[in-house]
Amino acid sequence: MKKFGLISVVLMAMMVAGVNILTGSEVQAADKVYNMKIQSAYPRGDVSMELLKNFAESAKKRSKGQLVISVFADPELVPGEQLFEATKKGTLDMLHALGAMWGGIVPVGEIEFGLPYAWKTKDAKKAFPEAAAELRSFFYKDGFVDLLRAEYGKQGLYWLDMHSYGPIFTLSTKPVKTCDDLKGKKFRMEGAWSDYYNMMGARGTNLPGAEAYMALKLGTLDASQWDVSCIVGLKWHEVAPYWLRGTDPENCIGHILVNQKSWEGLPPDVKEALKGAAEDYWNELIKVHIEELKDVDKLVKEGKVKESWIDQACQAKHAEAAHKLWDEIGKRDPAAAKAVALIKKWRGAK
Repeated sequence: MKKFGLISVVLMAMMVAGVNILTGSEVQAADKVYNMKIQSAYPRGDVSMELLKNFAESAKKRSKGQLVISVFADPELVPGEQLFEATKKGTLDMLHALGAMWGGIVPVGEIEFGLPYAWKTKDAKKAFPEAAAELRSFFYKDGFVDLLRAEYGKQGLYWLDMHSYGPIFTLSTKPVKTCDDLKGKKFRMEGAWSDYYNMMGARGTNLPGAEAYMALKLGTLDASQWDVSCIVGLKWHEVAPYWLRGTDPENCIGHILVNQKSWEGLPPDVKEALKGAAEDYWNELIKVHIEELKDVDKLVKEGKVKESWIDQACQAKHAEAAHKLWDEIGKRDPAAAKAVALIKKWRGAK
């Protein structure tokens, strides 16, 4: 009996120890902190870069302190053009940029950012936030996100979420109303937009955005493209006051990409926290752009920004050139072809 009782005591002690070990491991997993680094392709002062601190705060709150994200601007850890490779290798956990920057590696990224007329709604009266919500719905409900995740996944990156930089602004040193006004003019553009303006008779160039103000002032450039911060932050309108209207899309799109191993190393609940923080970031940036667009409207009323409406005949030529460009980019690879097909179906384009 004594021997049996001793064995029972030992077994009970082992069971208690086992429970303690398991409980301890569970607590340890729940308390583990995941430190991550994200760098933007944009410098400090850019609103989308600055709002990444809100993204980090949301991730920490949603994960109950388990996600701690350090935010960096261009070029604090690596030059902007090296973000893709640095995140792929794991030097960074995440990057904040736009797909057109990696279009040579992932052709569908050019389409993700927004080809001419692709993210331009048919309803000219539709306000920016409604157009943005409609576009986000297309990304998530029509299969575009699945396509993007598959293509970036081939590069060892997880496509986390999208964000809008608001409408594309094209500011010119002189008014543009007809297609003749475009001929021979030097336009600084993003990605395939340079090809687009070449098709329209202008001369597209990819001069760095930081050099645009002085280039416009000196006449090296006649026009330059950016988001709303080209007015509210970079003050290009001081040297290029004409805002080209009639062909401008309501949105241009950026993304947050995560190193695949960093993503897979997160528990399911922490992954959901990071996804939630990215959606919070989308909503936060939309709110900021709404206020910035109000500032632009005020500058228009004051005559400091002058709307230059392109006539209907030239708008039709813009649309024709845009659809030709879609088809050309769609030939780059099967994913690009599928992306263009999705957009055509969504827009009802032929």
